[in-house]
Amino acid sequence: MKVLVTGSRGQLAGAIRDAYSDAEVLAYSHQELDIADVDAVMSRVQADAPDVIINCAAYNNVDGAEDDAAAALTANAFAVRGLARAAAETGATLVHYSTDFVFDGHTTRPYVEEDVPNPQSVYAQSKLLGEWFALEAPRAFVLRVESLFGGVSARSSIDRIAQAIAEGRESKVFRDRIVSPSYVVDVASATRTLVAGGEPGLYHCVGTGHANFHEVALEIARLMGKEREAHLTPVSVKDVALRARRPQFAALSNAKLSRTVPVPTWQDALRRYLTRD
Repeated sequence: MKVLVTGSRGQLAGAIRDAYSDAEVLAYSHQELDIADVDAVMSRVQADAPDVIINCAAYNNVDGAEDDAAAALTANAFAVRGLARAAAETGATLVHYSTDFVFDGHTTRPYVEEDVPNPQSVYAQSKLLGEWFALEAPRAFVLRVESLFGGVSARSSIDRIAQAIAEGRESKVFRDRIVSPSYVVDVASATRTLVAGGEPGLYHCVGTGHANFHEVALEIARLMGKEREAHLTPVSVKDVALRARRPQFAALSNAKLSRTVPVPTWQDALRRYLTRD
């Protein structure tokens, strides 16, 4: 099997390479392959002739997108359309990752794939467009991830909380933003399983269960044996100045994914992440 991976220096790409360690993986950074260059993408895909294209490239500056919609739309939407067309041209399977931000958060139970999106920011709108474009490929998987953590870059909210606890620094955590964290290792494993035998389409690829960020932070502190030392300050979403609106109840249901892939709880994922070698 030959796998082409874009955004090779991002948080998820390293886990994808590990999941496909027995395959031929052609991983390209933004400098090596700018997915916004449609002609370059088509030429590269035609030359490499991959069985699977896994798009780990994205514009993830949620607040920055409010002032630079063109950059967000280019990377998260129009570039994905180019990848979908290249996949269609060569017969490759396309995998693309999206986000819980496509929902407005005005609910009290985890979102399922059939729920109607209602994006509240430029970033969220660009990601929803990217979903639609990706699904135009003849065989495509769109995986919505949420509060992604782990990986080589480790810049997510959960990674920052863990680092602050380890270093004895204060960490401000939302007490009223509900999420279903996704561990990069589990996302990569689910990706491979779905590509190998799953039904193409849209999936919520998150850990089982949900919690607010304060509860997640308390679990991190417990797993690290630092319950007493942890300086956790609960805050409310409304009290933090954020340029772009975030969905407040953003938990996703992985029931559909679980019919094909066993999905561990977010607590188990945190344990494995924090005790890794």
